[in-house]
Amino acid sequence: MAYFLFRRTLGFVLTLLAVSIVVFAVMNILPGDPALTILGLDATEDALAALREQLGLNDPLLSRYFSWIGNALTGDFGISHSFRVPVSELIAERLPMTLSLAVAGMIFTVILALIMGIGAAANHRKAGDWGVMFLSQLGIAVPAFWLSMLLVLLFAVKLRWLPPGGFPGWSDPVAAMRALILPTVALGLVQSSVLARVTRSSALEVMRQDFIRTARATGFSRQRVLWRHVLPNALVPIVTIVGMQFAALVTGTIVIENVFYLPGLGRLIFQSIANRDLPTVQALVMLFAAIVVTANFIVDLLYVVIDPRLKARA
Repeated sequence: MAYFLFRRTLGFVLTLLAVSIVVFAVMNILPGDPALTILGLDATEDALAALREQLGLNDPLLSRYFSWIGNALTGDFGISHSFRVPVSELIAERLPMTLSLAVAGMIFTVILALIMGIGAAANHRKAGDWGVMFLSQLGIAVPAFWLSMLLVLLFAVKLRWLPPGGFPGWSDPVAAMRALILPTVALGLVQSSVLARVTRSSALEVMRQDFIRTARATGFSRQRVLWRHVLPNALVPIVTIVGMQFAALVTGTIVIENVFYLPGLGRLIFQSIANRDLPTVQALVMLFAAIVVTANFIVDLLYVVIDPRLKARA
């Protein structure tokens, strides 16, 4: 077990290291001059040269990478070119918004997908099963930004039940939760469609096992068989998709936050790319990549907890 954890942890660290190299290289070979972006087209060559020297843009690429990664390990991502404040402060200010949206979307996704997937498996080849398959296929086909606009037109513009966008802050919890309803639904519907199909397939495979027939023969109710015996044994592929989907939900906030005008990391990275704010873009891309890698690492560890057979192999 210790060797299993060591291998997974080593892979996690090496993956993050490789991601940091790719992120830094890509960000520094993009066309454009950050100094020119900051000072504007009217800046003199002397001013541009002085700013490049101040920002360290004249240093060798390898030296800049080690300096960046060393500072990043201490939480120092540099100064934002656009906002003129430390990047770490921008991230700390906007991270709660993105995490709140991602966690709400994940809860909505899991609840809806389990209900749809288990319901479809319990009604295999019946109207309920066909309905779930049709709705899930429709959900997969609909782009998130288009679904967001439809939700705004229906529930905010037409019915006036919910606000169309913006975030009032957590000082008013009721208003804050109302503002997150539409973004959460838009973020979670597509992911729940995928998870519902995986849940259905996994549950159907478990329902064909002999121990499920035995449980039915002993007189257990249908609900108990489904939720106490089928679902726990169908969790391994479900957990795999859930881990991947949480990472997708976090990165998907880039689109949703811009549609609903939410002050999170997704909107921040969009603004930083438009302004070619190199330190902020590097930090945010690295953060999103770290979230994806961490989610996969946690899924690997959860396998051992869910399935004792994997623990024995480890």
